[in-house]
Amino acid sequence: MTQGAGQGPAARTETLRDFRVPAYVHDVPANMVPTEPAPGAEDPGTESPEGYPDGYTPTERDLPVISRGDAVQVQGEVAQPDPQTSEGPGPLFVVGDVHGYLDELVAALQEKGLIDAEGNWAAGTARLWFLGDFTDRGPDGIGVIDLVMRLSAEAAAAGGYCKALMGNHELLLLGAKRFGDTPVNSGAGTATFQAAWLLNGGQKSDMDRLQDVHLQWMSRLDAIELEDEHLLMHSDTTAYLDYGDSLEAVNDTIRETLTRNDADECWDLFRKFTKRFAFRDEESGPGAVGELLGAFGGRRVVHGHSPIPYLLGQVGGEDSDGEDSRPPVEGPHVYAGGLAIAMDGGVTMAGKLLVQQLPMDI
Repeated sequence: MTQGAGQGPAARTETLRDFRVPAYVHDVPANMVPTEPAPGAEDPGTESPEGYPDGYTPTERDLPVISRGDAVQVQGEVAQPDPQTSEGPGPLFVVGDVHGYLDELVAALQEKGLIDAEGNWAAGTARLWFLGDFTDRGPDGIGVIDLVMRLSAEAAAAGGYCKALMGNHELLLLGAKRFGDTPVNSGAGTATFQAAWLLNGGQKSDMDRLQDVHLQWMSRLDAIELEDEHLLMHSDTTAYLDYGDSLEAVNDTIRETLTRNDADECWDLFRKFTKRFAFRDEESGPGAVGELLGAFGGRRVVHGHSPIPYLLGQVGGEDSDGEDSRPPVEGPHVYAGGLAIAMDGGVTMAGKLLVQQLPMDI
């Protein structure tokens, strides 16, 4: 059924669409919802149509979000963290896209010995980086943010740290809260943050629980960082180069953009953060990674954003459920000639929420 049917003609809205449409998207007013599928949806491997952001590749269909039951139970004893020394930094861990799956995150952190059975920091001087996308699609995005904020304080008190990068869904939630259904200049018709947030799995419960402390925390996140020769960022795109020629310049420019609170500027920032698959092509991928490494330093890029099943061309069946529909993700995906590590295990499609210690043998 066409979205908005029975409500009169709907104005065409260029709304960037990711991987999930919630059931209540039909509650959006007709003038905020596109009257046709996202352009390019027929073939996710083709270039984006004219008027849409280069490198933005809509999926062939919306990925199912498969029920996981009420909670994830950690079987057996919680892993113990590696012994920490008093000198030098502890081991480095990265976490892929969480998207509101709090129980899965807790289970994954416990499995690595980063938190104890009560959910408290247990890894001493270890360093933990989240690669962004804490909310949307899953049931408890605000709970995820609250956990990350608390672990940041606990890790710092223990001599380690827990830090986070900004993903496109942080930008999306900020925009939906700040600008709502204010039209923005998309370059291909009208668009609104509210419609984009709903179309990309925005959860009403998250919006209801969103507080100033969450907004301030999200708006101050860095977009890109270098840690132990690993260039950490959320999106697999070279669009970061549009915002500066150093890590400090990129992060400062993005924070300043958010501070100005201009809807059109924030939309353009969100639009660029939705770009993906810049490193996937066997011929051009290593060169794209090399461009980023040459500008910002490091030996490898580590990113989230694009689910590994899509990078591999493997996804679960749309009409199936249970184990048969689980994407075949066991760990991070190393590609682009060994220069890139993908960390989005596809938790929203019943894949795996990845927590990985670096470096990895490649």
